[in-house]
Amino acid sequence: MNMTKTFMLLAALTALFMALGAMFAGKAGALIALVIAGGMNFYAYWNSDKMVLRMHDAHEVDADSAPEYYGIVKDLSERAGLPMPKVYIVQQDAPNAFATGRNPENAAVAATTGMLAILNRDEIAAVMAHELGHVKNRDTLIMTVTATVAGAISMFANFGMLFGGRGSDRPNPLAMLAMVILAPMAAAIVQMAISRTREYAADRAAADLSGQPLALASALAKLANGTARHINPVAARDPAMASLYIVPPHLGSRMDNLFSTHPDTGNRIAALEAIAAEMGVLPAPTTERRSALDPHAPSRNPWG
Repeated sequence: MNMTKTFMLLAALTALFMALGAMFAGKAGALIALVIAGGMNFYAYWNSDKMVLRMHDAHEVDADSAPEYYGIVKDLSERAGLPMPKVYIVQQDAPNAFATGRNPENAAVAATTGMLAILNRDEIAAVMAHELGHVKNRDTLIMTVTATVAGAISMFANFGMLFGGRGSDRPNPLAMLAMVILAPMAAAIVQMAISRTREYAADRAAADLSGQPLALASALAKLANGTARHINPVAARDPAMASLYIVPPHLGSRMDNLFSTHPDTGNRIAALEAIAAEMGVLPAPTTERRSALDPHAPSRNPWG
């Protein structure tokens, strides 16, 4: 997805935010919504990394506190020709990873303890290569900004329903209800359009950087199985954050996948297998491959 299309989609989110403002407070509401959207985008540009990391209560690690994990990221960053990002661990059972930051010079990558517990070294390297792919493609800023605006749309819709205009200025209740329901859905669809193509591009970048597309395929299968068993508390509180992760987080709802911001994991694995064939990478022995796709199979864990 090129930058022009991305900014057009961001403009659509901003327009939707303004439409909500107009619905609840006329022209003044639209203007206020535009100012709020501009303020959020400005804040997200300068503080996206701090905001996301604080939401996850992530703690930074270095070569002394997490030598193998840190060393993997350092090696991949050097290979990719990227500045060394800050490296974080999130104390969370739900296995996942994400990257954030406004540009490669101010990037951060994070993995949950749940992910580090179930993946082997090659799989962790492949996942972090995916996150560095987002950094190199400059996806991290746009993903954080869209998550921020989409989340604000949902909150604003609910707030407006409760505190919309008074008396004759109050919009039609049925129209308000429709907007409250449809606005978050429309925001989710825009988020999907931004995020899905970027995941495939980051998968491809990870395959090129790590040279192990099948390790990423194996990691995606394990992460998908793991997230199905553990609710992600951050995404459960703010579903708009779901687009940040490498695999869709479990939100504790049957509606988890209704508007998924990610491509189907099976399709991603198939694409990685096709990339492996292009690269001439041989699959792991049958027993190892079956183990990687079995949610109950034991994993080699280099973290102890």
